Amino acid sequence: MNFKTKDTLANEEIEKGLRSIINDGLSTQAMVTFTSGAFLVAFALKLGASNVLIGILAAIPFLAQLIQLPSILLVEKIRNRRAISVYSSIVSRSFFILIALIPFLFSLKLGLKIMVFSLALHSVFGGISNASWNSWMRDLIPENVLGSYFSKRMRLTTAFSIVLSIALALFLDFWKKGFPEVELYGYSMLFFAGFLAGMVGVIFLSITPEPRMVISKNDKSFLGSLLIPFKDFNFKNLLIFSVTWSFAVNLAAPFFTVYMLKRLNLGLSLIIGLTVLSQTTHMMSLKIWGKFSDRFSNKSVLAVSCPLFIFSILGWTFTTMPERYFLTLPLLIFIHIIMGVAMAGVNLASMNIGLKLAPKGEATTYLAVGNIVKSIAAGISPILGGKFADFFLNKELSWTLIWKGPGGALVLPTLNFQQWDFFFFFAFIVGLYSIHKLAAVREVGEVEEKIVFQGLISEVRREVRSLSSVGGIRLMVALPIEAMVRVKNGRKRKTLKGKS
Repeated sequence: MNFKTKDTLANEEIEKGLRSIINDGLSTQAMVTFTSGAFLVAFALKLGASNVLIGILAAIPFLAQLIQLPSILLVEKIRNRRAISVYSSIVSRSFFILIALIPFLFSLKLGLKIMVFSLALHSVFGGISNASWNSWMRDLIPENVLGSYFSKRMRLTTAFSIVLSIALALFLDFWKKGFPEVELYGYSMLFFAGFLAGMVGVIFLSITPEPRMVISKNDKSFLGSLLIPFKDFNFKNLLIFSVTWSFAVNLAAPFFTVYMLKRLNLGLSLIIGLTVLSQTTHMMSLKIWGKFSDRFSNKSVLAVSCPLFIFSILGWTFTTMPERYFLTLPLLIFIHIIMGVAMAGVNLASMNIGLKLAPKGEATTYLAVGNIVKSIAAGISPILGGKFADFFLNKELSWTLIWKGPGGALVLPTLNFQQWDFFFFFAFIVGLYSIHKLAAVREVGEVEEKIVFQGLISEVRREVRSLSSVGGIRLMVALPIEAMVRVKNGRKRKTLKGKS
């Protein structure tokens, strides 16, 4: 493959590159849908994985990002980010073939070890690719369209993931009913399909143009260069926020599927349905967040979306009282809607703010250091989460209100924490601290959260109104967001009336 770089790219070449990155995103999203999330967790549980091992599987992709340290040297030495990204992606995605062969060649116990080994190497080579890709995108995509471009890319990939997830859930249900004795073979098909989709993504990466790297002005050593982002006061504040936020989210998020499978005894199809609901609201929100990130700032988007997400984590603790009850499913639907809206803003803005605050010529080092510190926190937290799940297995904290009278007694359970509930709550507390640290980050164009909240409500109403004239649907989507605004600003809660 001929991977030449150019000092400057023509507008036509930039447009071609932007289209290729969209197509790569679709292919890569297909690979991720086939090989991760609920399907990966379900496959691991079928092989006999424990809570700790589920945590380790969730931690691997993050801890493997430590490879970005030597990747910085590799990028600076070769100075051809496209070549590095393409070749490392080929190696990374090839390990899905080995995972696909587990039910055919290995015992369940050995298969789990092969899975951990394969995912670790997949993530290591993927980390090398990411280090070069991030720097490459920093120089390729015009800064004034970062928010709108990545929101479009994420909307398309999310929509594709929704359709694909539904199809895969239906396929697994069909396979389980039709061939129960070889149920694991269905998962093998998913991993092999993920490998093929990943190779299609590599093709699109290979035809994306690359501008020549800007030569860094600092003449420091490798270790000295790694310290530069920590001496940049504003970027250091961003790192502190990123570390605490990553720890909070990844302490809880990897166990949502396990919680629904084991504690709530929900079927995989229902879990995928809730995931699709979250992805749908995620997709619908991306356009709004993309507008806001370009119109205001990425920090302003984070200041609104982070509290929404962190309160949705707290909501998981109320899905049992102490077991499943009549509000469990409505709460899960509500939580997944809010998570979808919030994570759209968090994912988009956190990626863009790192790209925006990293100086040209030093983007590789800045972004790699940012990914490394986030990955360490995100890698440690799910392992701790797995250990917490085992430690709190037989622990319970409950708070019950009892009213007794001549006619009998009224028992009202108001709080009940068991196993996963404890670290869901702990993740909520850490998340609140991370939001506090976000205030120290400075970005050009940032505005008060109140303005963004008000704009968000207006945009949500407009978007939902364009999709449906049913007032109840608009109410379901807009009410939780407006409630957050009223809590945030200390105003009295008012009833939101939908328009038919």
